[in-house]
Order: sequence, then structure tokens, then C-alpha cells
Amino acid sequence: MPAIHAQGQSRAFIVALLVAVLLVPAALGSSGTIFNDGDVSWHIATGQWILDNRAIPRADPFSFTWAGQPWVPIEWLAEVIMAGAYRVAGYSGIAALATAAVMILHALVFFNAARFVRPWSAVGAIVAMDLVLIPMMLARPHLTAWALLAFWIFLMLRAREQGRAPPLAAALLMAVWANLHGSFVMGLFVAAMFGLEALVAEANRVRVVRGWGLFGIACAAAVLINANGIEGILHPLTIANLAMLPLIDEWKPSSLSVTPFFFAILALVLVVVAVKRPRLHPVRWLLLGTLLALAFWQVRHQAVLVIAAAMILPTGFARNESIAWDRKLLSGTGAAMALMVGLRAILPISPPYSEPNPWKLIAAVPPELRSQPVLNGYAMGGPLILSGIRPYVDGRGDMYGDAIVVGYKRITDGDAAALEKAVDRWDIRWAILPNRYAKLVALLDRSRQWRRIYKDDVGVIYVRR
Repeated sequence: MPAIHAQGQSRAFIVALLVAVLLVPAALGSSGTIFNDGDVSWHIATGQWILDNRAIPRADPFSFTWAGQPWVPIEWLAEVIMAGAYRVAGYSGIAALATAAVMILHALVFFNAARFVRPWSAVGAIVAMDLVLIPMMLARPHLTAWALLAFWIFLMLRAREQGRAPPLAAALLMAVWANLHGSFVMGLFVAAMFGLEALVAEANRVRVVRGWGLFGIACAAAVLINANGIEGILHPLTIANLAMLPLIDEWKPSSLSVTPFFFAILALVLVVVAVKRPRLHPVRWLLLGTLLALAFWQVRHQAVLVIAAAMILPTGFARNESIAWDRKLLSGTGAAMALMVGLRAILPISPPYSEPNPWKLIAAVPPELRSQPVLNGYAMGGPLILSGIRPYVDGRGDMYGDAIVVGYKRITDGDAAALEKAVDRWDIRWAILPNRYAKLVALLDRSRQWRRIYKDDVGVIYVRR
């Protein structure tokens, strides 16, 4: 392999770098689809609440159905960052934050892959990764965790290349991760698998156990440094047993009809692996195989799989050599990234008017109704919170639990008895619903107890007579 400083001066490398690390992330971060989730709004609202109160909420301050009940906001750090970006530059600030996260992810994948394969092959790996990630590329905390996952894997790869355990200081990243997003559990799993690889591959197993064991203990200690205590650590594990999870898209099993690009990219990668036969340690294949099984089990794990594959698979196509990146190249790339993120923060952007961003619909709500109990669309819960209106339910389904979410699903399916029960229990006075809730909308239209007061292309508002 040629020296990287020389490769860095080649036209092909520079153009590939420009496309992969700057242009593609800038386009993705400027897409209105990053706001295509009502959760974006309640994440911003949570961060604002923390900034205003200088505390992390221990009970739900937003809804009326769960008001005052326990809540574990495990993504509080990401939410504070989102709220800060929103206060500085509105939705342009949120878009800039998303752009920065995607740029960092792409830079890590590109520079790592370019050590082993040709620059445009590295771009190909990024494109394949993006085709799977784009449906999940939303301005939510997991976007920042993706970049952290890629950097974490890079640290593990470098440690193995150098025949040592990762530096103990790297374990502090787990403290950040544990306050940023629940996927820190995956970080612990990845580190454990690379430790297992070292144990299997190296002759001096005493040194491996001492080095990697100490690093593992440091990581376990680091996740304890989180604002939610032991609940913050156990929460990602306990929610896996909720019956309502199959009702939420990202928790459903992967299927060809829902995520066709995942299966298409998986088939393509399997063909490349069969033809090119990358040389990976068996433990790395075991790691990727386990992540693949998790991706089949739940859609949300697809992201972890494709990021891990984009970082790990290129290492099997060439022998690693001692490489030092050109500092001018790295600093220039960093400066260009900062410039483009800054421009994204300055240029105006607004979420498209849609169910997850029903601002016209909310603006049509009469003032006297805003403080009264409402039955709302699930994706509309976040925007209602950001507007100062307490929802019936929102994207924090794990907080509400099975009793409320499963019962809510019966209501949206047009179950008149479930609706009447909820109305009596909570004294619901009005409803704001998406048009796609066809059965519930038809039920309210037929009912003499409800009156429609507004309708547009996104949704409808009813008042209880």
C-alpha cells in the first residue's frame, strides 16, 4: 500500500474525500426528512426543560396521562445539546447538529476504510451504509451515538492492530455514551468481543487478561457515571420485555416489505464477501453475525450492524501497515467540515408540514382547548409538548408502558368501548388526529358526542360536545 501522505495528494483520493465526508453528509443534513419524526420535538422540549430547571426530570413533566409518574430520560445529554442548538439557530441549528454527526460518522468510516481499500471503494462502503441508515437518519439522539459507535470501533481496531488493550482513558467515552443514548450497551458488547479476539489470537494471554480485563472494568465503572444511576443502566434492558414494542416501527422485526434496502445491501455484501473473501478473525465474523441476528430481530439494530460492518469489513481486504495521515489533510478536512456545519446553521430550514410536524393544525386549536385533556395522534405528541400542550401519549412509549400504549392502539383502531373508557377516565375534551387514523376518524364523525372543527391535508380536530 502506498504511503497515505502521497495517496492524500492524489486527485482520486481528494475527490472521494470531498464526496464522502463533505458533500453527501451536507445533503443528508439538509434534507427535510431528518425532521420526519414527532420525537424530534419532545427531545428538544426535554433539553429545554433541563436547561430551564438546571435539573434532570425524575417524573414526567409533559403529559397528563403520566404526569408526576417516574421517567428515566436516559438521553438527557443529547437532548441538552439539541436544545442548545435549537435555541441558537432554531431548526437550522438542529439540522447543523445532524449534519455534524453524519460528517463525523462518514469521516471515521472513510479514513478507516481508506487504509485498506481504494478511496472509491471506501465511498462505496459509505453509500451502502447510508442506504440502510437513511430511513433512520432522523434528528434524534441516536444520530450522535452513531458517530460515537464508529469511533469506538476504530479505537478497538487500532488497539488490536497495535497488539495492546485500548487506553484506559478511552473508557471515559462510555460515561458520555451512557448519558447520550441507550446504545452504550452495544459499545460494551463490541469491546468484549474485541477482548475475546485478543484472548484467542495472542500467545501471552496473561497480558491480554490483565490489559483488556482492566479496560473492561474501567468501562463498567464509567457507565455508572450517569445522571440516572442504576436505572439508567438497566433501562435499555428492561424495556425489551414490554408488550407494546411490536407496535413501534423501530422495534419491529426486519422485513423485506418495510426495509427493502437493508435486504438489498445485505445481499450485495454477501456476494462481495463470497467473491473477495475478506480475511477476518473468526471472532469478528461472530461479532458481525450476532449483530446481523439482532438486526433481523429488531429494525433499530440495523444501524449498529451496518456501521460495524463498514468499519470492520474493509480491514479484511488488505494487510494493515503503519500509516500516518497527513496532518494538513486532516486539519483541512476538519476545517471544511466546521465551515459546512456553520453554513448549515445559518441557512434557513423548516420541517415540512406533516403528521410529525403539524404546526398549522396546532395553530388552529382554539386557545380555550389547549389546557384541556386531548386525545392526540402518536407522532403529534412531541409537537404538542413543544407547543406547551399536554398530550395523551407521545413517542416515549417505554415510559407510558403497556397499559396506556396498548389501550391507545385499541382506540386508534376504532374500538368504541376503549374510546369511551379513556374519555371517562381522563375527561378528554378534544382530539387532534392524523387523517390516516381512518377508523377512529370515522368513529368520531359518526358520534353525536364529537364535533369536527378543523381539517386539512394532515389531520383533523374534534371537540367533545
